[in-house]
Amino acid sequence: MKKIVLAYSGGLDTSCAIKWLNDRGYDVIAFIADVGQGENFEEIKKRAIKTGASKAYAVNLQKEFVKNYIFPAIKAGAIYEGKYLLSTALSRPLIAKHQVFIAHKEKATAIGHGCTGKGNDQVRFEVTARLLDPLLENVAPVRIWEFKTREEEIDYAQEKKIPVNVTKKSPYSIDINIYGRSIECGILEDPWAEPPEKIYYLTTSPEKAPNKPTYITVDFEKGIPKKINGQSYAPLALLNKLNQIGGQNGVGRVDSIENRLVGIKSREIYENPGGTILYLAHRELEHLVLDRETLHYKEGMAHKYAELIYYGLWETPLRKQLDAYIDETQKHVTGTVRLKLYKGNCVPVGRKSPYSRYKEELATYGSKDKFDQKLAEGFIKIWGMPY
Repeated sequence: MKKIVLAYSGGLDTSCAIKWLNDRGYDVIAFIADVGQGENFEEIKKRAIKTGASKAYAVNLQKEFVKNYIFPAIKAGAIYEGKYLLSTALSRPLIAKHQVFIAHKEKATAIGHGCTGKGNDQVRFEVTARLLDPLLENVAPVRIWEFKTREEEIDYAQEKKIPVNVTKKSPYSIDINIYGRSIECGILEDPWAEPPEKIYYLTTSPEKAPNKPTYITVDFEKGIPKKINGQSYAPLALLNKLNQIGGQNGVGRVDSIENRLVGIKSREIYENPGGTILYLAHRELEHLVLDRETLHYKEGMAHKYAELIYYGLWETPLRKQLDAYIDETQKHVTGTVRLKLYKGNCVPVGRKSPYSRYKEELATYGSKDKFDQKLAEGFIKIWGMPY
């Protein structure tokens, strides 16, 4: 039998994939990555074995995920198409890396995933794996099996007595981790349809959020968030706390028509309460401490960095080179940002830093003004002269 390590979530696709691979002569080892789903991973391991896996691993990757993937993305200012904070996309290269590790440990010749041929995750898993070990075979059951719809998969699961939590009445495809939650399928495939409230989990409805605003401060040190309201937190605890605060205030909901790597547009719903707070706070601090040319140039780098994550190119030389550039820009991104959270909105309302480039005596129109306005006439003539 061929030995394969399957990235297993316990959901419909990967549960069906275990049985489907068994029927085709594969010895399946299930790999469950704990990236903050908040699930009972011992139960998921049991489910994998019950479904047909010969062995199941569950590995806690949350700390590595926050420190080595999420925080670099925050420092970069990575957001895809101005909306998506890349929660699912960031987790895939981490999962694929450990999947390859387990394949080496188990002397497996193949790795597999439950991604469709229409999605982005297939690229992220397979490109990462091939960069780390080009000799491993990549198997994608969903791309080649006989089921054409999720309803047919559900029928197969019921026929084979595969334990899954999906029904035809609840057809949503959901991915969740410490950085955020992605929801698709069902009524969401109609771009005109408003998302039903029942699909949300991390965020309170803005209509039901507190009637008074919540004010918080976030402290950064060289681009890395360190404190909330003056209290120090370890990276994982900090993100969990911000998810809680943001979620209570309805912060972080996104409804997006998105350009997938494979060339189609898709409707995606995201919840990123903690990520939204960190992204906005970090960006605000950069506006205070970075010079104009660096700030503007880095915006282009942020766009490219987000594309590399989205396109599954995390393990490439360019991403690592950009990290070196971004780290250089973050040397003075130290300070505090105050934010106002109110019924789905997150607005920076205060910022301070020992490296602030803001000078009141130059910006003010009051009595403290030291700006020599007479110099402006010559500046304008020289500025416009080439044209």
